[in-house]
Amino acid sequence: MAVIRPLPVTLLRGDARLLPGVADTSVDLVVTSPPYPMIPQWDEAFRRLGAFEYDGMHAALTEAWRACHRVLVPGGILAISIGDALRSTNGQFQLWPNHATVLANASAIGFRPLPYLLWKKPTNKPNAFLGSGFLPPNAYVTLDCEFILLFRKGALRRFSPGDPRRRSSRYTRPERDRWFSQIWSDVRGARQRAGMQRTGAFPPEIPRRLVRMFSVVGDTVLDPFTGTGTTLWTAAGLGRKAIGIEIDPEIHARSVGEGRRQGFEVVVE
Repeated sequence: MAVIRPLPVTLLRGDARLLPGVADTSVDLVVTSPPYPMIPQWDEAFRRLGAFEYDGMHAALTEAWRACHRVLVPGGILAISIGDALRSTNGQFQLWPNHATVLANASAIGFRPLPYLLWKKPTNKPNAFLGSGFLPPNAYVTLDCEFILLFRKGALRRFSPGDPRRRSSRYTRPERDRWFSQIWSDVRGARQRAGMQRTGAFPPEIPRRLVRMFSVVGDTVLDPFTGTGTTLWTAAGLGRKAIGIEIDPEIHARSVGEGRRQGFEVVVE
């Protein structure tokens, strides 16, 4: 891959359901990890949006996916990293299938679902389990994968033969073989929460792969749930224009500081 100069990053304070300041059909790729419904860490964030239960939480997220559909170019890709949840309500333990609900809701908006990826997260507890020790039948399977759901808006993007931006963005055969395999078990690093309890930043390798796989140099990449800005710094470092939206003023300010600390030109609007 050719040497690429990092591009400026634009950080906006606003609501992912509206994407203020982002023009229609101006984004080539969305890479994001939203708050997860039914995970206690995110309850307060959803309450501030007026969402108190599973369906209401996903209704709020669906408005964000609708806004993403508005700003994506025809053929643009939406990549959503999300995990299912385990939680007891009314004394009953159950799985809350976040990935399946997002898949259904985004498809209903008009996105075309594509084959998804599974990130098999590393764990320091290889023998972890839930339930009743060694006695059947009341133990539970451990959740150790997150879903990276992929959607396209409309038909394939088209490029002219020999397009220089596309050619300068090519990946190697080993990269192609590894990245386009459905299960990613080689991504090291867990979600980070220390110091930012209201974010769950994924390892930079995840957005790095997604940006390389689904955009070309000079494209615009959006993260409507910016958090720590991992997607933005990764995309900018790969020669893509990066735009982030963050509703929380404290997290927004920290993200601006983090980007500048890393040496990026950060435009705040």
